[in-house]
Amino acid sequence: MPGTLSPVRTAPMATVAAATLTVATKGEGFVDVTDEARRFVEAAGGRHGMLLLFVRHTSASLTIQENADPDVRTDLVTALDRLAPRNAGWVHDAEGPDDMPAHVKTLLTGVSLAVPVVGGRLALGTWQGIYLAEHRARPHRREIVLQFLGETI
Repeated sequence: MPGTLSPVRTAPMATVAAATLTVATKGEGFVDVTDEARRFVEAAGGRHGMLLLFVRHTSASLTIQENADPDVRTDLVTALDRLAPRNAGWVHDAEGPDDMPAHVKTLLTGVSLAVPVVGGRLALGTWQGIYLAEHRARPHRREIVLQFLGETI
């Protein structure tokens, strides 16, 4: 038997709530935004539905990754640098040698996420967190649009 499906719950989509989260980065690396996402769902009164996140940039991305061991995020930066190194002979370098590699890293990791909300809680796994990935070397201010779609309390 391939798997077991829980009982299906249906509810009308009664609410669309939105906000913008501004995140100051320190340069290349990952910023945990899980707590801010939880606070948004709580402020929206979200009970059952979907949290959508979208970063408004082409050189930063969003990802769900392990939240227990920070070495994972260090290794992910190393892996992305290997996939899109600064000295690869890129043509586009309008904002410096990290400009085009940042665009490639965003292409690989994505600018949006969808996280189910069940019983008022993000349905993340035990060791999962939501991260903004900054792909540029210098600090930036990044905007993440948050939307909750679904049933409220």
